[in-house]
Amino acid sequence: MKPMNDMQQRKSPRAGWLEYNDGRYFVTVCTHERQSFFGEITNGVITMTKVGRCLDGLLSDATSHQSYIRVLQHVVMPNHFHAIVEVDSGDANVVGTRHGVSAENRNKNITDASWRVPTTDERMNGGIKIKRLPLLSTYICSLKAAVTRYARANGIPFAWQSRYHDHAIRGVDDNNNISQYIANNVLNWEKDCFY
Repeated sequence: MKPMNDMQQRKSPRAGWLEYNDGRYFVTVCTHERQSFFGEITNGVITMTKVGRCLDGLLSDATSHQSYIRVLQHVVMPNHFHAIVEVDSGDANVVGTRHGVSAENRNKNITDASWRVPTTDERMNGGIKIKRLPLLSTYICSLKAAVTRYARANGIPFAWQSRYHDHAIRGVDDNNNISQYIANNVLNWEKDCFY
C-alpha cells in the first residue's frame, strides 16, 4: 500500500456545502499549544511582542496584500487572534501555491503575504488533478506563513496551531454579537477559554 501524504490523510473540518469564497466569517487562529507568542495582558491592556505587532499590522493591512479580503475587525490576544473576514471572490486575482504550484512559480522565493491561491475548481496540472483551496483558507495560510517568516527572520521562536476555526456569519445579529465579543475580548481575558 502506498503511503499517503499529510494533505490526503486529513479530513477537512470545513463545511462541504460552503465554498468559503464569498461572505463574512468569524475566524479564530491559535498558536501552537496556546503559547503566548503575541504578548501579555495586564489590567485589560495587551502589550504585544514583535510577532504580535507583525500580526496586527498584517491584519490591519490585509486588502493591500489580497484584494479579495477585508478584515473588518480583529483582536490580537496573547495566544490567538479573532477576526471578522469578508471574502469577495469577484476581486480575486489567483495564481498557484504550494497546494497547486504552477511550474513557473514552483521555485520562486515568496517573501511576503501577497501570494495567492486559485479558487476551489479542480484543474489538471501536468496530469495531476489539483484541488484549489477556498479563498478564506488561502488568506489564512498566507497570513500564517507571513508571520512565521517574520519570526524566523528575526530569530524569534514561534509556531502556529495547524488548523483554525471559522464560522460563517449569518445575519446582522450574528455579526453584531461577534463584533461585541471581539471588542471586549482583551477586557474579558481572564474569562476566556484560551486563558
